[in-house]
Amino acid sequence: MNGTSFLLDTNIILYLLSGDKTIASIINEKEIYVSFITEMELLSYKKISIHEEKKIKNLLSDVFIVEMNISIKAKAIEIRKENTIKLPDCIIAATAEHLDIPLLTSDEGFKKIKSIKHLLYQ
Repeated sequence: MNGTSFLLDTNIILYLLSGDKTIASIINEKEIYVSFITEMELLSYKKISIHEEKKIKNLLSDVFIVEMNISIKAKAIEIRKENTIKLPDCIIAATAEHLDIPLLTSDEGFKKIKSIKHLLYQ
């Protein structure tokens, strides 16, 4: 498991934005990646305030946002065929697999996906 990088799931970003110090210490001095799906989920919330949007955009400016590519698309299709999880989560899992880095998440549904490394935060 690569100890210098993480892909963060949307729920982890939300914890971080709410001031979770444990998450902050886990990712301190690490290379942080976020799927474009997470970016979209965070910024498309209907009731987001201007202040919250600025806070999210500020955080996202400090991470690597991974866009869709052919490899991620193919892996997401495989994951979706083999598991009963939502397509956005398949894309996030495929991104972790593509990058070969652990997914930091609090969503236990990712345990089903044997092809990815993950760190479950509770």
